[in-house]
Amino acid sequence: MKPDINHQTLVEDLVREYPFASRFLSDRGLQCIICGEPVWGTLEELALDKNFTEQQISQLITDLKQAVSH
Repeated sequence: MKPDINHQTLVEDLVREYPFASRFLSDRGLQCIICGEPVWGTLEELALDKNFTEQQISQLITDLKQAVSH
């Protein structure tokens, strides 16, 4: 069973479990791969670093969950 995706999901774990997540995040202005390696930290930390609001982060996670369920 795949792990739940939430604010505290590690970017490294997300990309390992869902390789398409790299493109998904990049398309939303969140670069999660640098030099072929995942960025360390959580989804929330990555988004906050790009000035996402809590509401935007919650929507990002909702959209990501929907994308992985298809």
